[in-house]
Amino acid sequence: MIPCSRCSRPSVIHQRYSGLNLCAEHFEEDVQRKIRETLRACRIFSRGGRVAVALSGGKDSSVLLYTLKMIFSHRRDIELVALMVDEGISGYREGTLQTASELADRLEVPYITLSFREEFSITIDEIAREDLSQAPCTYCGVMRKHLLNRSARELNAIALATGHNLDDEAQTVLLNYLRGDVDRLFRLVPKRHREGMVYRIKPLRRIPEREVATYAMLHGIFPRTHKSCPNVPRAMRLEVKNMLNDLEARHPGTKYSILRGFDRIRELAPDVHVDLQRCERCGEPAGSSVCKTCQLLEEFRAKPLSHKSENSCPDVRLGSSAGQSE
Repeated sequence: MIPCSRCSRPSVIHQRYSGLNLCAEHFEEDVQRKIRETLRACRIFSRGGRVAVALSGGKDSSVLLYTLKMIFSHRRDIELVALMVDEGISGYREGTLQTASELADRLEVPYITLSFREEFSITIDEIAREDLSQAPCTYCGVMRKHLLNRSARELNAIALATGHNLDDEAQTVLLNYLRGDVDRLFRLVPKRHREGMVYRIKPLRRIPEREVATYAMLHGIFPRTHKSCPNVPRAMRLEVKNMLNDLEARHPGTKYSILRGFDRIRELAPDVHVDLQRCERCGEPAGSSVCKTCQLLEEFRAKPLSHKSENSCPDVRLGSSAGQSE
């Protein structure tokens, strides 16, 4: 038994980057402290409002919803609404959506389910079957952001919270460095006042993935299924993830260093302003005349695909068919 560095109780985790062994109580304090500090830096909760929470049913989004519920439990002026997305990934998404809805019910948080099939008349399974230049993850990420932002805006949410953890953030920063995409790198900085765009927050951005998993297990919110999305091995992000994990194992604190370095750089960089306009196809905010979602779907529809049906990919529809859980 290894005692906690702050008391005599048994530790549940060893933080190599800090050198601390923490018991369940002090580990929770450490996680909550980092999340509260991140939320305070957002400076949007003084007057209250509705917060949309992206809930996939995985460990990260489950911990996100759980911790936000605990932190804001005394705030009657803060309302949480969970947003779940069914991308149409057979054998994977059905289980995570069930886990997500069960957690939302347990925490008494209302939820809305959004569907790629209902919104775009296509699923990620259909996209993944084709040999495309873009990985399925590219379509999935763009389309998910499209639906989540629109739904959060329709809810008049003051913020859209996502479950990105430290590992996710470090991977994204490094990916953009490797691609030389400086503009996209600085667009990672959330903007409060962008017409049509809901302010995005990442309360778990300072929590390592391993600690998110430990927190989930300690609180009984770890998903029943441990399956990964079948499309993950096709993404460059997996290579970066493995590289970062190897560096972290040999040099503890590497991921925090990448995040701190990015935060420091963005403080010194000039404000990157992107003029938004309305997409000519769907009316959503876009950096050009046609938003990225519509561009991808139109490119997909234009290709001579072997599995595509006549009605698999019409223009993006403006209306939402999602219904709120009772």
